[in-house]
Amino acid sequence: MEQPLPKSWSIHTRPEIIAKYQILERVGSGAYSDVYRARRLSDDLIVALKEVHDYQSAFREIEALQMLRNCPNVVVLHEYFWREDEDAVLVLEFLRTDLSAVIRDAKKKEGGVRVGEVKRWMLQILCGVDACHRNMIVHRDLKPGNLLVSDDGVLKLADFGQARILMEPGFDGDNNQQVPVEQNIGYQEYVPPPLVAVPDAHSLPNQGCNNQAEEVMNREEYLRQLVELKAKRHAMDEADKETNTNDGYSSCLATGTISDIDDDPLKSSYSYEAEEGGDDRTGALTSCVGTRWFRAPELLYGSIDYGLEVDLWSLGCIFSELLTLEPLFPGVSDIDQLGRIINVLGNLTEEVWPSCSKLPDYRTISFAKIENPVGLEACLPNRSPDEISIVKRLICYNPANRATAMELLNDKYFNEEPLPLPVSELHVPLTKNDHDEDSPGGWNDYDGMGSDSDFDDFGPFNVKTTSSGFSIQFS
Repeated sequence: MEQPLPKSWSIHTRPEIIAKYQILERVGSGAYSDVYRARRLSDDLIVALKEVHDYQSAFREIEALQMLRNCPNVVVLHEYFWREDEDAVLVLEFLRTDLSAVIRDAKKKEGGVRVGEVKRWMLQILCGVDACHRNMIVHRDLKPGNLLVSDDGVLKLADFGQARILMEPGFDGDNNQQVPVEQNIGYQEYVPPPLVAVPDAHSLPNQGCNNQAEEVMNREEYLRQLVELKAKRHAMDEADKETNTNDGYSSCLATGTISDIDDDPLKSSYSYEAEEGGDDRTGALTSCVGTRWFRAPELLYGSIDYGLEVDLWSLGCIFSELLTLEPLFPGVSDIDQLGRIINVLGNLTEEVWPSCSKLPDYRTISFAKIENPVGLEACLPNRSPDEISIVKRLICYNPANRATAMELLNDKYFNEEPLPLPVSELHVPLTKNDHDEDSPGGWNDYDGMGSDSDFDDFGPFNVKTTSSGFSIQFS
């Protein structure tokens, strides 16, 4: 049954939109956005209109997509509509399927995804992530459902509603120079320049992700504007506090693909905002981002000074799933998620990650000693040493030890037989929802949100009073 539209001034009643686009159907819906398939009247191009009901999410997605507009592995933003007191509407290229459908479809076939296909999917993902990280953009919600796929096999990163532009700590924005810091513990949020109108992306040059010299926005140029932007952005934030609620489930389904309309917001990823202790403009970030199965351990332990490395952990989970067709850490709660990670990697200690004890929740939640961790090799049966190595370089506790996207793009794995298949030879499912009717819950089971409580179904635990409050130990 069609759900009621959330706004009285909905997309159907906005003359500047209906003058240029014929709205055909709603294809996705979430707590903070709705997606419609539409036809551009000027040339009959099918597009996705993403109506974003949250100011912060809309701002993030627009600024990130503008910076990445020349990368072929990032979804195209054609233009956007945004007026005072109205929701932002992003005009995106319409892609009818995603990597989650590729994985699901491969489960039905003997042999799964061919090695040459796996390599090509990986390379495309790495290309998109490398473009983000070269621009100091952390996506924070990488998962198969946010990796859209065109009919001709081109994979594109999408749903940048939780993205952030970061700058390295110790970088003096007022003087445009690096200053010494005692310890590089994370990143600060970068204050972006004002949003500008976007021309039709079909008129923009498409030079590819590996030629980034001209596309990467100059950090010094940004920082030159920093002082004047601070005052303007502060005024915007003060006005926003009066109306903005938490960012909620900003990445749920509304990504410009065909998808089920989800009535249960608890199944989607989330990102709490300032009132909930989330991101602020002083540099602190929120740990409550992303989708649980792909969330880095530093986020699960409450870190607020993380960096680009949280995306690299997500990449490891995605690559593992491409290889095995099963999620690597399908936790049913945040505690269970940590337990599954520890069962594979072993306990998180200062020996494996110096300074991990400084994580906000490290001393609050503890686990019994794992004498014999399962190891990632056991999670990747029948895979080659090189494939296991790729995952192990990403799935490690210490963020500083995770391989960057650029490093992996140059890994010998991609230059050895069997070579990556051409994009044109990749198998692309017809639609995102091309799955068995009796499949339980469809792909929305991804987030594993079963019980409302993190403690249900996890086993016995002990609560101890400490000088700073309490701690919880799971056995």
